[in-house]
Amino acid sequence: MCNHCAMHAPRGPQMQKVAPNFGNYNLNYNFSSLIQPKISKRVTLRWLLDRYSDVLWEPGSHKYNVLSFVGELDEILLGTTFTDFTDAMVDSLIAALRKRGNSNATINRKMAALSKLLRKAYRMGDIESLPEFKRQREKAGRIRFLDPDEEARLFARILEISDLYGRLCIFLVDTGARLGEGIGLRWQDIQGERVTFWLTKSGKSRSVPLTERAAAAIHASDRRKRGPFAGIAQPKFRAAWNEAKQTVGLGTDPDVVPHILRHTCASRLVQGGIDIRRVQTWLGHQTLQMTMRYAHLASSDLDICVPILERAARRKAG
Repeated sequence: MCNHCAMHAPRGPQMQKVAPNFGNYNLNYNFSSLIQPKISKRVTLRWLLDRYSDVLWEPGSHKYNVLSFVGELDEILLGTTFTDFTDAMVDSLIAALRKRGNSNATINRKMAALSKLLRKAYRMGDIESLPEFKRQREKAGRIRFLDPDEEARLFARILEISDLYGRLCIFLVDTGARLGEGIGLRWQDIQGERVTFWLTKSGKSRSVPLTERAAAAIHASDRRKRGPFAGIAQPKFRAAWNEAKQTVGLGTDPDVVPHILRHTCASRLVQGGIDIRRVQTWLGHQTLQMTMRYAHLASSDLDICVPILERAARRKAG
């Protein structure tokens, strides 16, 4: 076949390049939406408290204190908004609280409430970082408790103001209950001559037996209400307490607050010879260290040491 014929002769099937058909897919990506910077909202401590207080703390005196603590911290910060709560902000709060006369123990309680709130906010994405909290060194301090004469004068005046308030005081000093635990007591929590506290600071329930006057204080209450001391508002009770302590000459003592009744109960148990482990169980302390604050009151245990020292001294003199 000549070259001319070869060029025009029919050929077999040949491969053709065909452009891929993607149909009607839109391959135009909108990259601008992928690189937009994150816009962080700015929050305040008050906003976080309103958002999470009911989740983090159950109703009661502890929650009441927390609301006061965080509210004070927000006031110190002048309602500052933030996305990061910095170490410098923590330092400024501690310095301000010290200028206000707060002890290290009080500062630790307020910082613990703040730390719990900020950790929750961080987990929920409301803030972008957390500061470091360092516990302040606490002094052992003096534990104030009522002697029998002080109790008699103070209780007599409170009973004059309100029979219900007076009976609550008797119940608290003989059970060692916290104020919120006493007010929160329900009739079903009383079985015979024992009471069970379910809503406690530690989150663990405890039961204690009743003295005769504590039982009488309970049973004199109106059974139609939810509990023997239901309906008592803490602010009104504290106002009555402060008026009574002023009247009986204890107004200048800053340690004479309702919590002194719990200290008084613990002190009487230790001074009466009850071992420290039983006192821990009675009060519902989570650690023995908390109860050891009262251990020095068991001074009678040391009386047996005196004859030994005296005998040694006589032998040396002889």
